Amino acid sequence: MNDSVLKPFGLHIKQLRKDTALSQEELAARCGLDRTYISGIERGLRNVSLINLFKLAKALDVAPEKLLAFEVDND
Repeated sequence: MNDSVLKPFGLHIKQLRKDTALSQEELAARCGLDRTYISGIERGLRNVSLINLFKLAKALDVAPEKLLAFEVDND
């Protein structure tokens, strides 16, 4: 179950980051998080807390719910 949620979420975050032309380092700095944490999110290895979800949304200049607007494979 984790892979079916965390991987697509990570790819979604990565795309949002690229859409804003930010590097992982720049996004991490804006969030006050470590670059390796951002990398882990994008690779589907990290389960993001609610607080960090809001930090990511603010750093990407999107509403928090936009971070959760991604497709999950239910197989």
